[in-house]
Amino acid sequence: MSIDRIVFAVAGSFILISLLLAHFHSENWLWFTAFVGANLLQLAFTGFCPMAKLLKKLGVKK
Repeated sequence: MSIDRIVFAVAGSFILISLLLAHFHSENWLWFTAFVGANLLQLAFTGFCPMAKLLKKLGVKK
């Protein structure tokens, strides 16, 4: 699996998990959803992704 696909899968999972936590636990989890969305938006404009850099350091191939 490529780094891009891993980033998208993790971001999507984080969003779904935080939405579930917001529904069942506390609405404050929506801030985490907003944080993930903001990171995806800045990735679209800047091309910088902290998770992609971390994955590269861990040895995941492009």
